[in-house]
Amino acid sequence: MDGKVLIAYGTTNGSTARIAETVAEVLNREGVPAEALPARSVPDAAAYEAVVVGGALYAGRWHKDARRFVRRHRGELAGRPVWFFSSGPLDASASEREIPPVPGVQRAMTGLDAMGHTTFGGRLEEGAHGTVARMILRSGKGGDYRDFTAVVSWATEIAKELTARERAT
Repeated sequence: MDGKVLIAYGTTNGSTARIAETVAEVLNREGVPAEALPARSVPDAAAYEAVVVGGALYAGRWHKDARRFVRRHRGELAGRPVWFFSSGPLDASASEREIPPVPGVQRAMTGLDAMGHTTFGGRLEEGAHGTVARMILRSGKGGDYRDFTAVVSWATEIAKELTARERAT
């Protein structure tokens, strides 16, 4: 593939960043040049051939940086292959079944004719930022529920799709 893939992410405590970095590592290993960047630091998405946008889930909403990225770069994302992922359930539910995107992500997917979405488990551990995060931890509901086998599998499918598109052109 000639162009680079951007994996833009919104995260508060780093869990979603690690998922995005893993997606970039897999794409690079599969011969698809990619880089993971915090969504708020991306000045121009037009330089990328495809984009993956990930956001942590907080109270049923995507991280504000991911939402703002999609709004700010909507024109640049239109017509490109775009995938979305969410991270956040603090239980095994994301590994047990497909979790649909939250309404705001679904609207963005529809508006951009996105290629797909998946939800990965999240991570919330001691030292997390935010009042709600600390309350969740005090209630004993923290932990690391990320399934990196699932992340690798999903990223591999994206690499296959992009490689097939490249061959078709």
